[in-house]
Amino acid sequence: IIEQATASNPAGIISTIADYGVLEGPLKAAIAKGIPVMTVNSGTTEESKKLGALMHIGQPEYDAGKGAGERAKEAGVTKFVCVNHYITNTASVERCQGYADALGVELGDQMLDSGMDPTDVYNRVKAHLAAHPDTDGILTLGPNSADPVIKLLRDTSSASKYKSVISFDLDSDISQAIKDGIMEAAIDQQPYLQGYLPVVLLTQYARYGVMPANNINTGPGFVTKANIELVEKLAGEYR
Repeated sequence: IIEQATASNPAGIISTIADYGVLEGPLKAAIAKGIPVMTVNSGTTEESKKLGALMHIGQPEYDAGKGAGERAKEAGVTKFVCVNHYITNTASVERCQGYADALGVELGDQMLDSGMDPTDVYNRVKAHLAAHPDTDGILTLGPNSADPVIKLLRDTSSASKYKSVISFDLDSDISQAIKDGIMEAAIDQQPYLQGYLPVVLLTQYARYGVMPANNINTGPGFVTKANIELVEKLAGEYR
């Protein structure tokens, strides 16, 4: 698709970096041809810079994890579990590491390789919490890990044991858990901005040659009880 777009000589190209190895060639070819390229959503600012893109608009995963950890530290968390359902992905480990660094503790065995099967996630988290009864904070990295954890906390009526339960991203289970007080917050990378801002900026660049000097972080934004109603109202459109 990028090669086809490049052949049409557009005023600009907006692309994710879903797979750097696959997209490096086509995106560098577009840039070499003089087409402005902006990267969004997936990938890192370092990868975007290596490509030669104008900027990256997205969520820095380490910083997002650190933001969650800062909230947890404020709540008094000292021992946690980061439920990592896609541990082979570097970004997921960065989320867990950022959380640990915010608390000022080693990540170590506090990152749990849960797998993606809901039953496996449920059972592995249950076993981990039983083996580490001093755990007082839980971080999940998205609905794949959050939904089984929410079910576990409901089944065992144990949500009140934990000073902070935070997840990345949103779905109906996470939204309900926030409203019910089971989950403190969800981390929102605000993907609407990832679609909107690059179009605005590339348009201004094409018209007037102006461009902000730095990358733009669209997250972490936090969805809590205070704004969940607004987020739900706008879900699928602006949130």
